[in-house]
Amino acid sequence: MLILLPPSEGKADAGTGRRLDLTRLSLPELTPAREEVLAALVAVSVDGDAEAALGALGLSPGQRGELRRNARLREAATAPAERLYTGVLYEALDLATLPPAAVRAARRTILISSGLWGAVRLTDRIPPYRCPVGAKLPDVGALSAYWRRALAPAMTAAAGDGPVLDLRSGAYAATWAPRGAVADRTVTVRVLHERDVDGVAVRSVVSHFNKATKGRLVRDLLMAGARPRTADGLIAALRDLKYTVVEQPSPAGRPRPVDVVVTEL
Repeated sequence: MLILLPPSEGKADAGTGRRLDLTRLSLPELTPAREEVLAALVAVSVDGDAEAALGALGLSPGQRGELRRNARLREAATAPAERLYTGVLYEALDLATLPPAAVRAARRTILISSGLWGAVRLTDRIPPYRCPVGAKLPDVGALSAYWRRALAPAMTAAAGDGPVLDLRSGAYAATWAPRGAVADRTVTVRVLHERDVDGVAVRSVVSHFNKATKGRLVRDLLMAGARPRTADGLIAALRDLKYTVVEQPSPAGRPRPVDVVVTEL
């Protein structure tokens, strides 16, 4: 099983270990692409036109400190991705409190999308950075389109012949869309909140708390030691964990969308 997660804007303030070494990261076939994006990000961050740099990265004037951080990415201390990302999803996943077997499974199965690195595993050491996938960098262009060209072979290989649980947000999902046989084994998740309105069950799309639900969902799968071999087995595993899962129609050769319905946020 492969589990795809989005990154988080929230990150640890600083790394604690050695400097970045792109050749040590997982999916080594992405090294040339990572180097190109990293070089462009550092260049735009050290350029004297701070307003242009902020605009390219989609940052506000109050986030100029992120440019200073980006400017020294090659020299900054690193931390494992599992300790770097600190947003809502990762708080709910709470890797630090998982038992050893579940941590090993997480490190084996999870890939985190990134506008800067393409995708990383939990054990990959990277420095804190700010590079949303919606950024447009000089000489690289729109990162979503850039990674869409670069990621396909590596991600298809990482998927292997097992199921894929795709929990990425829309912008990151656009960087790699599974095709063919991989798509048939891929399950995408939308979180819906069901509540009673005048005696009628009403379901609505969850925004912020969507991330927490996805974090808990992954944690529950890891805690249960789930190792499904097919998309059907993955959906069954979620139901075994007492999640309300509603499958949605999809054409052949496309990922299988499911709604996970929750009554509490």
